[in-house]
Amino acid sequence: MNFTTVLFYILATVLVVAAFRVVTAKSPITAVLFLILAFANASMIWMLLGAEFLSLLLVLVYVGAVMVLFLFVVMMLDVKMEALRAGMRHYLPLGLIIGGIMVVEMSFVLMQSWGDIGPAAKMADDYNNTRTLGELMYTEYVYAVEVGAVILLVGMIAAISLTLRRRKDARYSNPSEAVRVRAKDRVRIVDMKSAAPVNDKPEEKA
Repeated sequence: MNFTTVLFYILATVLVVAAFRVVTAKSPITAVLFLILAFANASMIWMLLGAEFLSLLLVLVYVGAVMVLFLFVVMMLDVKMEALRAGMRHYLPLGLIIGGIMVVEMSFVLMQSWGDIGPAAKMADDYNNTRTLGELMYTEYVYAVEVGAVILLVGMIAAISLTLRRRKDARYSNPSEAVRVRAKDRVRIVDMKSAAPVNDKPEEKA
């Protein structure tokens, strides 16, 4: 067992523990931090496998942008965990069934492919996995890439539509009208004569 194998098992163990803590963490902030740790370990495992481009892409896109944005959103929303856990017991059996099915499927795939795994393929010194990945994406898997792009486009349009909903209880200002406003449209000086004081008490008769 060489150093690469030992490092792989260490990273894989940390990845599994971090993923488990993402699901079991009580605070959403803690869950996001463990998710960032899981992404970082997955990136290092990809680096060990020789997929440098995917490894750096995972760090830059997910850890550097998506997870940081998600962390700020969670902090600003101030999510109440009591409200989220209100229906946990009601949906727990269904969640356990779905989780068990996923575990069985992954175990079946691993058992089927375990014996077919051999030594890593030897690559030439000038091998570029980024170029190979790009050629596969835009030749053999171009349909899958187009479907993923359409799904992302639909998600982006849906997010913009939900954000641009106009609320009836909110007040909006028009910047162009505010710039063109004149002083006489906002302030009016009225010259009023002072009135004599009124005596509310009736005069006493002598």
